[in-house]
Amino acid sequence: MDLDIEKWPIAGNSYSDRVCTPEETFARVRPYLGVFGVTRVARHTGLDRVGIPIWCAYTPNSRSIVVAQGKGLTDADARISAVMEALERAVAGEPAVETVMATADELSASGRAVDPLNALISAGQGDIPRDEAAEWVRGTDLVSGGDVFVPLGATLLDRTRPSRFWMSSDGLASGNIREEAILHGLLERVERDAHVLWQVSGPDIRHRQCIAPEALGDPALDALVGRLRDAELDLRLFDITSDIAIPCFLAFLGPRGTATAAGLRYVEVTSGCGAHLSASRAAIRAVTEAAQSRLTYISGARDDVYSEAFERPLPESTRRAFLAVPQAKAVQTSSIGGGVDTLLRHVIDRVKGMGVERLIAVPLSCDDLPFSVVKVFAPALEHPEGKRARRFGPRALSKAIAS
Repeated sequence: MDLDIEKWPIAGNSYSDRVCTPEETFARVRPYLGVFGVTRVARHTGLDRVGIPIWCAYTPNSRSIVVAQGKGLTDADARISAVMEALERAVAGEPAVETVMATADELSASGRAVDPLNALISAGQGDIPRDEAAEWVRGTDLVSGGDVFVPLGATLLDRTRPSRFWMSSDGLASGNIREEAILHGLLERVERDAHVLWQVSGPDIRHRQCIAPEALGDPALDALVGRLRDAELDLRLFDITSDIAIPCFLAFLGPRGTATAAGLRYVEVTSGCGAHLSASRAAIRAVTEAAQSRLTYISGARDDVYSEAFERPLPESTRRAFLAVPQAKAVQTSSIGGGVDTLLRHVIDRVKGMGVERLIAVPLSCDDLPFSVVKVFAPALEHPEGKRARRFGPRALSKAIAS
C-alpha cells in the first residue's frame, strides 16, 4: 500500500474527515447496499427526547450483528455513519483477500515479516505455533512501509464459525478511500488504548480528569450539551488522553441526579469515547457515542443486547463518576490542518513517537468498490474488554502499578 499519495482534501464542514460530503458518500455506496445485504436504513433519533441524530442500518443475514448504528451532528452524518458501519461489517465477514497457507517459520525464512497477533488469541485458545500451517494475509506496516503477514482469522468478523481469535470490530473501519478508512481505524485503536489506561487508573486520578465541556469553546459541542441539559440528563466528560497525546474523551450520560440516585439500572447510564487530533472533535465523538448508546437500549433493536442487560444494577463505580467535579481548565484545542493523508501521518507519527514499532493495516475490500474497508492492528496498544486469553498488555499493567 503506497501512502505517498496526492493530498486528499477534507469535504464538507470542519467536523468531517471524509473526502466527500456525507450526501455524496451515501450516493456512492447506495447502489451496493443490497449487494452487501443492507435491507433498510432508518432514523432512530425520535425514539429519544434528546434530538441528537442517530440512524441504523439493518443487515438481516449478517455474520456478526444485524443492526449497525451511526451518529453525527446532522442526519446526513448519522445516516452515512450507520451505513458505512454496516458495510464494513459485511465485508469483514467475507473479506476479498488473498491468503497464503504456510507456517510462520516458512514465511520468515522466505524473508517476509510475520506478526501472529498473540494479544488477540481468544480465551481458551493457544497461540499459533511457529511450525503450524495457517492462513495468512498481507498487510502494510504503517511505521516501516513494508509488508507484514497476519493470521486471516484475526481479520475476520464472522461469528457463524469458531475462531482461534477474539472476533471484534476494534480497528475495523471504512472510508471513501483507503487512507480515510485507515485514519478512522487507527484513531479507534488509540481511543480504545486510552480508555483502558483510564480504567486501570485509581478513582482519584480518573475523577481529576473530569472537565467542563465549555472549556473547549466549540459551538457544536456547546449545542450538544444544551440538548442534553434540556432533556434533563447529566453529562460527565473526562479527558482520558494518554501519553500518545492524541486527544481522547469519555462521556457518561445519565438521568438528572445520577450522582446521588439509588436503584438505577445499568441501561440508564450510557457512555461513549472519541479520539481525534482536534480535542473538540474528540469530545463531540464521545458525547454523540453516548447518545447513540441510549438509543441502543431504548430501541431494543441490537441483537447483541440481551434482556439481562435491562435487569442489571448500575455499577457503583459508574455512579461515582458523576461525583467528579467538572474543571474549567484549559484544553488544547488546536487541530492539524490539511487533508486525510496529513491527518493520518500525524497520527502515525504520534503513535510511533511512543515507541510503537508496528501498526498494521490490512485491506479487506475489492479495489473496484467506491469505498474501502480495512482492519487496523496496533498490537502494542491496549484492547477493549473481551474474551481474550490476555486481558491486559504491558501498557495497562504498567499504568495500574503506577496508579
